[in-house]
Amino acid sequence: MSKSSNALARTAYLAAAHTPQQLPADDGREVVFAGRSNAGKSSALNTICNQNALARTSKTPGRTQQLVFFEVVKGKYLVDLPGYGYAKVSKDLRAHWQGFLNDYFRTRIALCGIVVVMDIRHPLREFDLDMLRFAADRGLPAHCLLTKCDKIGRGPQAQTLLAVRKQLPERATAQVFSSETKQGVDEARAVVAGWLEV
Repeated sequence: MSKSSNALARTAYLAAAHTPQQLPADDGREVVFAGRSNAGKSSALNTICNQNALARTSKTPGRTQQLVFFEVVKGKYLVDLPGYGYAKVSKDLRAHWQGFLNDYFRTRIALCGIVVVMDIRHPLREFDLDMLRFAADRGLPAHCLLTKCDKIGRGPQAQTLLAVRKQLPERATAQVFSSETKQGVDEARAVVAGWLEV
């Protein structure tokens, strides 16, 4: 097992933040995992960390309703964002999340990279493009995981990956990924570990 795999395998839950006051100190390094509800975000996080139940997975869209921080080593975190596209919450709650997330993305100094998780069968939806634009505006690297690639053949995988890469802004990369077959896991792990410097 590589050094980065070892570090990520020790990742543990730290805290969940629903307000700015609950965020950890802004003096480390953080990689955010963002994606539409049911894009496979929690599964990807678990697989990259070689753990089964680090991030909660659910058949119910929108289960993650806070910024959930996982500590890799002291001061270095993976952050699981609320899944985008979950409609069964009140307008007030949705407005709160939106304001909180906007402030987090605009002002968080520790943020060093964004993993944009999208189902390979439905890539580059509006939210995905918003995340990529945000990363580009702040000069942050973004890495797209085209998840559930085991659901389609190798030919369509390659075609979709090529099409996605043509639409990416500068400093954004993409790969195919499967939590089921572990395809692309080493590549994704290397990107995340590199950003965190572990």
